[in-house]
Amino acid sequence: MKLDGRRESFHWLLLAAMFGAAVASWNAVPDRLPVHWSLSGAPDRWGGRFEGLLLLPIVALAIYLLLLVLPRIDPLRANYEAFAGAWGRIRLAVLATLAAFDGMIQLMIRGRHVTPMVMVPLVLGLFLIAVGSAIGDLRPNWFFGIRTPWTLSSRRSWDASHRFGRRAFVAAGVGLLAAGLAGRMWAFVAALAFLALAVGATVVISYRAWRDDPDRVPAAGARRA
Repeated sequence: MKLDGRRESFHWLLLAAMFGAAVASWNAVPDRLPVHWSLSGAPDRWGGRFEGLLLLPIVALAIYLLLLVLPRIDPLRANYEAFAGAWGRIRLAVLATLAAFDGMIQLMIRGRHVTPMVMVPLVLGLFLIAVGSAIGDLRPNWFFGIRTPWTLSSRRSWDASHRFGRRAFVAAGVGLLAAGLAGRMWAFVAALAFLALAVGATVVISYRAWRDDPDRVPAAGARRA
């Protein structure tokens, strides 16, 4: 799958912004920084500048490079051309989510008031909506998508699971957005419970579609009747 320089430029800008913010903050913050916060926004763990400023940008860069490499070693790599647009949106959603969390960390390190109970569900909700809207276009591959034993051995199961997953994950994302706007723990827990139910329902659908597929692939070593 060939890279589109114009599309990749959005990824590069996000990475540059993360590393640029770390460099700009390096001499403006103390040696000991908060590196973890409770949902109320109070710091509950401290670390050095590297962990507080550079660790997340480095993780984001590593994930970006990994997502470039994996399609090239996938035995089903020929399928990626069929969902290149969806795959690009998912990759960008992953990087944008990491950049959003990095921005939150930068603000909190500098003493700005950020309410994680509001911001975390909002960011995660947008991520699920972005991924959910693209996941229905994925084609069978070894690394990405809804991966159960049944989606990996039945095209019918793969298609049914991803069609349902598109709606389920977008709905869960909307629920998280509502939880973020409410800013209440009970709303966040309820949204996470709905997400867990959506994932469970997707697994059930993947099995039922596989069970009814006459063209499903038997498990390795299975004995045919």
